[in-house]
Amino acid sequence: MKRLIGLPVTAVSLILAGCGEESDQLPVGGRDFDGVEYSEPAPYTGKVIDGYLKNARVWLDMDGDSQFTPGPLVIELDNGREVTLASGEPTAMSGAGGRFAMDISELVLDPSVGPDLDPRDYALHAVALPGKTLEETRNGEVPVVSAYLMSAPPGVRNITPLTTLARYRGIVGLGAFLQTPSGAAASLADLNLVRDYILAQDERSHAYARALARFMASQIPSAYNDLLAAGDSDGTERFLSREAAFLLGVSLVQNAADVIAVVDDVAQGDFANVDVDALVLPEVDVELSDPVLLTSQKVYAEPSNQDSLPANRSGLQISAELAFAYSESGRLLSVSANGCLSPSMPELARLIGVNGYMADLETQWLPSAALSEQSRLNFDEEGTDERLVFDWGNRRIHFETSTTCHEHRGIAADSTELGGPPEVTYSWTTDSGDLVELVAETSGGARRTLVPETDNSSSVFPGYRISEQGVEVEAVTFSAGIDSCAPQQDAVDASQVVTGVQAYQFSGYDPQPAGFTDPVLEFDRREFSGPEQPNLRLLRYGFLDPDLLQLPRVTGDDSFEWAINYPPADGPGFVAEQPNLIRDAYLKNYNSSGECGREFEGVPNSAYAKVEFGYQRLSEYLVGLLE
Repeated sequence: MKRLIGLPVTAVSLILAGCGEESDQLPVGGRDFDGVEYSEPAPYTGKVIDGYLKNARVWLDMDGDSQFTPGPLVIELDNGREVTLASGEPTAMSGAGGRFAMDISELVLDPSVGPDLDPRDYALHAVALPGKTLEETRNGEVPVVSAYLMSAPPGVRNITPLTTLARYRGIVGLGAFLQTPSGAAASLADLNLVRDYILAQDERSHAYARALARFMASQIPSAYNDLLAAGDSDGTERFLSREAAFLLGVSLVQNAADVIAVVDDVAQGDFANVDVDALVLPEVDVELSDPVLLTSQKVYAEPSNQDSLPANRSGLQISAELAFAYSESGRLLSVSANGCLSPSMPELARLIGVNGYMADLETQWLPSAALSEQSRLNFDEEGTDERLVFDWGNRRIHFETSTTCHEHRGIAADSTELGGPPEVTYSWTTDSGDLVELVAETSGGARRTLVPETDNSSSVFPGYRISEQGVEVEAVTFSAGIDSCAPQQDAVDASQVVTGVQAYQFSGYDPQPAGFTDPVLEFDRREFSGPEQPNLRLLRYGFLDPDLLQLPRVTGDDSFEWAINYPPADGPGFVAEQPNLIRDAYLKNYNSSGECGREFEGVPNSAYAKVEFGYQRLSEYLVGLLE
């Protein structure tokens, strides 16, 4: 394991203007240089503070995973040599006044091996144990009710909610709160975020810290809290992953301003008498598994030289860009488009089935594309032209548009700007968590209703029935499940192979085209990352859409299909725990299915549209919001 490099001084230079001359004041730069040479096994001392915390577990996080790591722990030195810490990361329990003294004798190395490991190069962590850690208050020692995890930038030896905030602001590249010119976060602009605010009698910092501690405790998983509350727990138990701890830190940075605003509003300048336990703080769920989420799409549906569609795939130009917005829990909040969207009721129904948590879909957001030439015209002008806004609490989805892309479907923009009454409102009902009915109502009064058809359905492509004014106009139903087959000999090593087929019936839009017969879904069911992972890559599906033929440049017999491509296993973009992330997809003329077991033909010569998918880890996405 490599030795971690400490954060640059700019990431922890949080000793800001306005500090007093308290005895605990640290030098500018935030690192605690006390004159002790750590070539000798002197204890590494510091404090754990919310109020002062007694019986909190403290450790020096030398492997950077935000958990205590027992020995033997191997550390790689800068010179390439390795040393083994038999006891693992240095650790201690805090005592009276929150003080801890950590044995760092194992960090002293033989000079022939390399220089001593400097504890100031690593972040300190502390966890408060529910029912065991005691907070020293004016009314005596009070047991901590809920667990929370704190840390401090390398070299800083007070571990508090404020040092935790300072550390994560540095990690995500935001620097000090001094750089925040306005808003609630500016309340911290004249505070020393790394000092002992109790010794300094800084009531404002103390109130902020206690409120932030409550917020952090509210986000600790209940299973971890129960583990630490158990009678035999000493705080060394490993539970949170590196990614989970980082997401909790990002959430602290993201929500600190709101927490501080609550304190300021109640205090009205009298911070000494704020009852922190009575504050109504933000409640924010965080998805700690750090899933990969679809965050962008690029749609290419503009033919070069104003040709008709379908066109040569190399001649398709970009016509829309879509951006997907999420909460910290990974729940989809909105889809915004520069250009035009193509909302799909079956896809919205699938999303409703997982309550908006996109990562719970085996395949995220099946492709769709607006083929109207208005999409490119709107794309050429910067700004959001259309959007879907999800109101999960009220079971509503609003579609807003400022374009004329959907007039062939009877949806006209009510204005040239977004923000007014939605052009389409989707609402739904459920029974025991299962979707019963999804209703779409346009601003003009038209009404469409989707009812799931679950027999033999998969979660990747479930059946449905759609009616207008009570008359069924479209349905996808399955009479049997998926049939599997083995790859043909010449397809064994191909990145995509049809190894599963499922026949379905697509009814409605009579008379159906002569070529649209016996449609089947085609899947690749091979194992891409182990048998525990879902292996149901949807490769191809056909459908009818006569409304598209009302667009003057679109030709065909109203039968279409999507051909879908995925990253090859272990190739760029492949995610082992989520192997069904679509790379790109092509909208093309429908063709009757081929043999099961063949190599899949995923890239056609000509197409109506191409959709490219872009993904980010939830943590990357949230850090991007902070930036």
